Amino acid sequence: MAKAQIGGFTQFIREQGVVGLATGFLLGGAVSKVVTAFVTDIVNPVMSILLGAGEGFRQASVSVGGSQIFWGDFVSVIIDFLIVAAVVYFGFKGLGLEKLDKKKEKSEEKADGKKGPVVK
Repeated sequence: MAKAQIGGFTQFIREQGVVGLATGFLLGGAVSKVVTAFVTDIVNPVMSILLGAGEGFRQASVSVGGSQIFWGDFVSVIIDFLIVAAVVYFGFKGLGLEKLDKKKEKSEEKADGKKGPVVK
């Protein structure tokens, strides 16, 4: 009984791509840290110089009534997101990973002799 459970678990990990998912998650975290450091240490100081925000780009703000709107931090986060999205997109395309799903789809079509996705 225990061997069957372990075997089923192992097969689940292989078929569902759990190892690939975990690897992607870890690499995504590492890429995110690198991009955040790039934006914080290089992009923000350059933006601070260009926009004249002497205290730092993340601290750039506008006073409206009695409130401070920190637009610099928001713009910095958007830049961070766009760089991460570009790295993921070009990494995905550069490694040819979009072809993997197409191959799997074609092999499933051949397996049942029909066109279209296989419903399990």
